[in-house]
Amino acid sequence: MKRYFAVAAIMIATSCTNNTNQKVALSAPDSTSATAAAPGTTANVKLKDANVQSIYNGYIVLKDALVSTKFEEATKAAAALKVNLANQKGCESTALIADKIATAKDIAAQRKDFTALSTDLIALFKHAELEAGTIYVQHCPMANKGDGGDWLSSEQKIQNPYYGDEMMECGRVAEEIKSAK
Repeated sequence: MKRYFAVAAIMIATSCTNNTNQKVALSAPDSTSATAAAPGTTANVKLKDANVQSIYNGYIVLKDALVSTKFEEATKAAAALKVNLANQKGCESTALIADKIATAKDIAAQRKDFTALSTDLIALFKHAELEAGTIYVQHCPMANKGDGGDWLSSEQKIQNPYYGDEMMECGRVAEEIKSAK
């Protein structure tokens, strides 16, 4: 477990977080929050930077493909996400992770690499300028053989990308990224 946290700390430090001067309101989940849009939609999340928005949208498509256990869709989504990440200064190493997911031989390998991708992108979106909506950071304690795994969602409802329909609702909202307005 300690090794997982050390790796996560290193990845956060080297992830695509070049926009450190922007403010983001972080809060614990609130049961009174408005219900987000339907699964697979990012309409309620609006980021100021168009490429960062494209990265977010692509990430959600990838996450939803993993939730649905659709290997080919996840492959295509990861390949498209790699292009957007490669075009974002500071996200070159994260683009390599997306490439690993795109070239993985099976869904299990994609899900394994999704953990590192999510760690980097959580750090990116915590520092991105969010104009509207809420990004939910969700956590499954059972993912990765009990080491846990995080992911991003546009809605509070848990849809687990690490297990799909095997354990669809395993997890919780760990925090919320909201606009600073």
